[in-house]
Amino acid sequence: MSNINNPHDKFFKETLTDLETSKDFIKNYLPAELLNIINLDKLQIEKDSFIDEKLEEVFSDLLYKVEIQDQEGYLYFLFEHKSYYSSKTALQLLKYMLRIWETKFKEGQENKLPIIIPLVIYHGQREWNVALSLADLLVDVPEVVAKYVPNYQYLLYDLSRYSHDEIKGGAKLRVFLEILRGILRADFVDRFKEALIVLEELEEKEKGIEYFEVIVRYVMSAKEDLSVQDLEKVTKEISSERSEELMTIAERLREEGKEKGKEEVAKNLLKMNLNLKEIEKATGLSKEKILEIKKKVIN
Repeated sequence: MSNINNPHDKFFKETLTDLETSKDFIKNYLPAELLNIINLDKLQIEKDSFIDEKLEEVFSDLLYKVEIQDQEGYLYFLFEHKSYYSSKTALQLLKYMLRIWETKFKEGQENKLPIIIPLVIYHGQREWNVALSLADLLVDVPEVVAKYVPNYQYLLYDLSRYSHDEIKGGAKLRVFLEILRGILRADFVDRFKEALIVLEELEEKEKGIEYFEVIVRYVMSAKEDLSVQDLEKVTKEISSERSEELMTIAERLREEGKEKGKEEVAKNLLKMNLNLKEIEKATGLSKEKILEIKKKVIN
């Protein structure tokens, strides 16, 4: 799996591994001609990630198994979570698609390659202005050579260019897209406010509270120039209850940060071969917790 410590990756996966939300995205954003041949009732999330480890800081991916015209097929989502786009995305995607096909061959399920429809989600500040097909990365290809050269096209969703009115779908999906399209922008507070207004539409209160925490954790990790007070101010304009939830989440995050700090100290002390009692005294952690950390250090 890719690096779940990356806040963009974590937010992307926590949201779109919810089948209801991923179906909502597909229904609202895939072209009609594709929707007509895809059976979303068969949608399943695959566990594998196909991204190179060194690129996990700039890409995330999700693979969904579906039925495409009564045959096994896949939707492959690539999320670029950096402030600029890659001009070689078509080449990068091809590499990942080949890995998916190789995996399916190794599983020995089919003699033929399944269909893979690639989608790219981008939310950088620069407008995406590179072509969407592999052929556009090649030198001019003479017509007589064209049939010998591989080519394909991917679907692009440049969220940073979407207006508020272009954000479609149910409440959770729209909140997700509002936050993503604004997280790298200077006017993020306005986008955050729009997202909170939409969040109030979630019918199940418990789900709304849970997803609000996912949002707050993401924003506080990914938007370092915003303080808790900045978020509290705009949240209070929408809901005093949400404002109280925000401060509770912020306090929990602070405590988790302290705990993580203690765990890092314990790891270092274990590497220095200090005994359990010395580490307990230095960190305040329980013997059981230190032994748990020790297992991780050894592994």
